[in-house]
Amino acid sequence: MNKKNIKILPKFKNEDEEREFWAQHDLADYFSKPVKLTLPNLKRSNEQISLRLPTILLDNIKIEAHKRDMPYQTLLKSKLFDIFMPKTT
Repeated sequence: MNKKNIKILPKFKNEDEEREFWAQHDLADYFSKPVKLTLPNLKRSNEQISLRLPTILLDNIKIEAHKRDMPYQTLLKSKLFDIFMPKTT
């Protein structure tokens, strides 16, 4: 779609109205190209660490992650979160 055919985005009263609008319309009709955002004050919420594990343990973690169709790092984070950030009920 060229620049001349870009439609004007309506104002929405609430999120439900906006959700319904986007379910029926194509985003490409309202924007000509992606806009690059820079967020200079954004702080990282995660910290990178180095962790040494026995090869057999890492292999087993990777196998389990593969069974769950997820990256092994995500599986590790999930398990650590379950252990150290228990749900309070």
